[in-house]
Amino acid sequence: MPDAISRRQATALIGRCYAGLDAVSLRDEILRRLRRIMTVDAAFFGTVDPQTLLFTSAAADDPLRAATPLFLENEYGRADVNKFVALAEAADPVSSLDRATRGQRAGSARYREVMSPLGLGDELRAALVTGNACWGVLCLHREDAANGFGDFEVDLIRRIAPHVAEGLRRAVTLGPLPASAAVTAGTAGPGMIVLDHNLAVMSLNAEAAQWLAEIDEADWPSGSELPVAVYAAAARLARLEEGAAPPQLSASVRLRSRSGRWLSLHASRLGGPPAPQIGVVIAPTPAAQVSSLLLSAYGLTGAQSRVVALVIKGHSTRQIVGELHISAHTVQEHLTAAFDKFGVRSRRELVAAMLAGPPAA
Repeated sequence: MPDAISRRQATALIGRCYAGLDAVSLRDEILRRLRRIMTVDAAFFGTVDPQTLLFTSAAADDPLRAATPLFLENEYGRADVNKFVALAEAADPVSSLDRATRGQRAGSARYREVMSPLGLGDELRAALVTGNACWGVLCLHREDAANGFGDFEVDLIRRIAPHVAEGLRRAVTLGPLPASAAVTAGTAGPGMIVLDHNLAVMSLNAEAAQWLAEIDEADWPSGSELPVAVYAAAARLARLEEGAAPPQLSASVRLRSRSGRWLSLHASRLGGPPAPQIGVVIAPTPAAQVSSLLLSAYGLTGAQSRVVALVIKGHSTRQIVGELHISAHTVQEHLTAAFDKFGVRSRRELVAAMLAGPPAA
């Protein structure tokens, strides 16, 4: 395809990132438009918790879908090139397998053990980063052949990645809820899911079942017992335990439910016979953690976030001045900026907006 046409199509794709789509619709449209521009034989697209970088949803084409557990084990369980966590922290969050291995694909365990048996060769990976936070990941695959992704294709993904990240940020935190949104769990207490060493469900209580019912179907891998976030947290726990002494660790991930509620999942090791087990607690995310996420999502600077956080706690301007060691004028400047970003006109409205969570648009 001529470069000029590809660039125009990429510009149109970027425009769709700001169209107010929900995360699933944005994902589907991005992948559909990318396939018009370049050859993609299989694709993986996931959203992540920007704090822990654990998957909160994942969609994979065949033949990737059936290999999801192997990809999770590779991503969270061992060293390899182009790990999403490493790309999220890198100056350049986009790279291909051929570039990372200098053409020696067999140097990657992911290629040897997962991709090659599936008939896949080069892969083009991107961490979707905006405002120093990663909101998702993208991985494009080619059939196993000598030629992989070229410079133009790598540069194109590098160009669109921050815009896709911004679209995800808005969709996940501020955007419209899915059409199927419904509150099902009410005031249920924390739920517990018990997994065996193969991550199969051994038991779960009624509260866990209620909370799981709030997680959208798009966040469950095809044919799986549980959402991908549960498997990601369990895989991260196993990785953390390798170097821990004593192994009293947990892995956590947050995601937004169909009703707009934020849920937290915490995976930890359970002791006792007959065999090692993993317990996953699922419950509403504490208000303080939701506030922190929303402050970032609305694009507040660090200084503005600190002022708003104290306002939410009920601090007066004098108290904020004393705690942050800034002038009353600076406090007001930060508040005015926060009012504009939240679309409110007073402290009371700001606090109400934070307590209400992200707008349902």
